Amino acid sequence: MFSSQAGGRPRTWEARPSEHKKWVEVFRACDEDNKGYLSREDFKVAVVMLFGYKPSKIEADSVMSSVDPNTSGIQLKEFLDIVRKKKEAQLYRNEVRHIFTAFDRHYRGYLTLEDFKKAFKQVAPKLSERIILEVFRSVCVRPRIKTR
Repeated sequence: MFSSQAGGRPRTWEARPSEHKKWVEVFRACDEDNKGYLSREDFKVAVVMLFGYKPSKIEADSVMSSVDPNTSGIQLKEFLDIVRKKKEAQLYRNEVRHIFTAFDRHYRGYLTLEDFKKAFKQVAPKLSERIILEVFRSVCVRPRIKTR
């Protein structure tokens, strides 16, 4: 399940049992020699298997630096937590992209004030133009929001 707060990041998301099982299977497949942990390289392979991309050096460094220093690598519990957070972030980005696409009616890759006004007229017709302008200004550092 996934739910979000207005204006906020996702609050909760839980993997379905089948998804959780897949994560455990990927951990075990990448845990060469049944060490009980994933090395840096094992972790990279697991990310490729689950998310379809090779993590950058920065991402791998970040994950490895967060691992319990008393262990030789990423334990199953830590791995499941990392994967859950990555999945949660992925779902949040997809939700934002979906909303953005609904606002970007001309498929330009950015939103204009007119796009904002039209969208808000449909979802909140009684919202004043002043509030819409304030919202637009608060989310736009520049006059346009870019996605590409």
